[in-house]
Amino acid sequence: MLNKNNILSLLLLFIPVSIAAHYLEWGSAVVFVTSCLAIVPLAAWMGTATEEIAVVVGPSIGGLLNATFGNATELIIALIALNAGLVSVVKATITGSIIGNLLLVMGFSMFLGGLRYKEQEFQSVVARVNASAMNLAVIAILLPTAMSATTPGIDESILQRLSVAVALILIIVYVLSLVFSMKTHSYLFDVGMAENEEEGETETEAASHKPNIFLWVGVLLVVTLLVALESELLVDTLEEATSQLGLTALFTGVILLPIVGNAAEHATAVTVAMKNKMDLSVSVAVGSSMQIALFVAPVLVIAGWFMGQPMDLNFNPFELVAVVVAVLIANSISSDGKSNWLEGILLLAAYAVLGLAFYFHPVVEGFV
Repeated sequence: MLNKNNILSLLLLFIPVSIAAHYLEWGSAVVFVTSCLAIVPLAAWMGTATEEIAVVVGPSIGGLLNATFGNATELIIALIALNAGLVSVVKATITGSIIGNLLLVMGFSMFLGGLRYKEQEFQSVVARVNASAMNLAVIAILLPTAMSATTPGIDESILQRLSVAVALILIIVYVLSLVFSMKTHSYLFDVGMAENEEEGETETEAASHKPNIFLWVGVLLVVTLLVALESELLVDTLEEATSQLGLTALFTGVILLPIVGNAAEHATAVTVAMKNKMDLSVSVAVGSSMQIALFVAPVLVIAGWFMGQPMDLNFNPFELVAVVVAVLIANSISSDGKSNWLEGILLLAAYAVLGLAFYFHPVVEGFV
């Protein structure tokens, strides 16, 4: 019987297939699709390696590692795309990651969990803190975009300097949020942290589990290199492949790439929700969105500054609207600390509507 681990193991076969497709010139569409499929299990292995290392180094450093590497796959893909000058695709990926986690992942978690349990509960205080952080992210994107829209002919260097300054503030806030969740108010997050028995391990087994740190550091390094390689193949073929597949680069960046980079993490959030561990599920979904907004996006802005790429927080207004919609409905539904299957359907419906809007959105001039 196929389960999550078996499926991920089978998908590893696409690593040599994608490399062969590249060197044997099987076509951009084949290389693009196979590299996307290859990244899915690699992202899962990166998460597993990080968790195993975290067991050895202790909860404080381990929590920091998990927080830092939580969206490492997406960050690698975005950095390679940024280096290739695909700034618009990078911004679309940031947009897609935020709305995907808030609507698709949390929607499936609440829907499938709600089918098994009439009503599920999670920490409302944590939900409110996360909501405030996401509101800050919306403000950070809104102001540079508004400045660009209301000041025709504004120098791009001004927007980039503003974006770098805002990015530094967001990173500081992200660091402070880690202090809040892991130090000063860690008791609020204890429920989620305690759910490490997801695969059915007993406490005794968990205590006796001492991973080989050198092995897992090696695994992390190898997987990171493979993710970089597959991301290079993906980015190199993105423009031609999306055209052949009848997709726009905007739709690919907002919908497809975020799902590819976070598929394993998404599956985890849904699985634990179906085990009535909604605290952990919401933590995975909303926490990942927070990390994208407060850490990954600012890092990309600063990286673009050093690379000489005009990466700023001036987003396509259509993408900004999508983020605002996602944050508003997610905050509204999660604010009471309770969920049911209908709320999950509402989130999924919002994601479907946004997905259709991006699919039918005409090609933007200058967008890859």
